[in-house]
Amino acid sequence: MEIRKMTNSDWPRVAQIYQEGMDTGFATFEKEVPTFHMWDAAHLKIGRLVAASGETILGWAALSPVSSRCVYGGVAEVSIYIAQENRGQGLGKLLMQQLIVESEKAGFWTLQSGIFPENKGSVELHLKMGFRFIGKRERIGKRDNVWKDNLLFERRSALVGLH
Repeated sequence: MEIRKMTNSDWPRVAQIYQEGMDTGFATFEKEVPTFHMWDAAHLKIGRLVAASGETILGWAALSPVSSRCVYGGVAEVSIYIAQENRGQGLGKLLMQQLIVESEKAGFWTLQSGIFPENKGSVELHLKMGFRFIGKRERIGKRDNVWKDNLLFERRSALVGLH
């Protein structure tokens, strides 16, 4: 198993894994997988990673900008999705470790995530990886016509943004 940079040709499997996450009902507010063009425009070029075993992609990670304002240029939002059959095997930790390395190399000082409270695995992963719980946005959006809360987590770099 290896963690490598995502390529455009990985998109069909990345999209399939994204759909599996959507199907849980607690991974994202999104209801449809976007086209690659739309996904590409919404995510940073750095930090696009896949966990792969040979030619098989087992999971992926990516970063999104949190704002177009220059003051937030070093802050990114984390997305990590693991294929249904590969959850609970430590792939999220491996992807997150590499995502942190890549984000710091690129000058990011803060990574943040919004997580549904029901997504216990994601909450545990973020806490293990040095994220801290910031707070809860109550009834922030609807999923399947039901109001959902979102838990906010952030990780401040110990290398970037100190001075």
